[in-house]
Amino acid sequence: MAGETDLASMLSGLSVTRRPGVFTVVTRPASEVASLTVGAGGIEALMDETEGVTVVATVDAAAERGWSGDFEAAWLTLDVHSALEAVGLTAAFSAALGEQGIPCNVLAGYFHDHLLVPVDRADAAIAALEALRG
Repeated sequence: MAGETDLASMLSGLSVTRRPGVFTVVTRPASEVASLTVGAGGIEALMDETEGVTVVATVDAAAERGWSGDFEAAWLTLDVHSALEAVGLTAAFSAALGEQGIPCNVLAGYFHDHLLVPVDRADAAIAALEALRG
């Protein structure tokens, strides 16, 4: 299923969904998280890096495991199926959030881009993103 490549089309239909919950990002040794499963027990994403495994988890799940995260985030999903080879969408939403001074960490999926923004700035982030519709 091919995604959209035309930037104007992607922006004109852009909507944002906020995933319920508050999330944090931690890094753990691979040996410690080898048995974790995405979607179970508050584990929302795993990314293997040279320095360790980046874990996106709910704040509650991280606390239950004794993990401390220094970033509490809202998880926003851009509800446009952008093609992996699309050009300009990341630049557009990064600029919109940057103009508002809102930090953003991006998880790019096959169908959608997912943004982690400070939980206390979520509403402002959604407004800035939806303003891209023009």
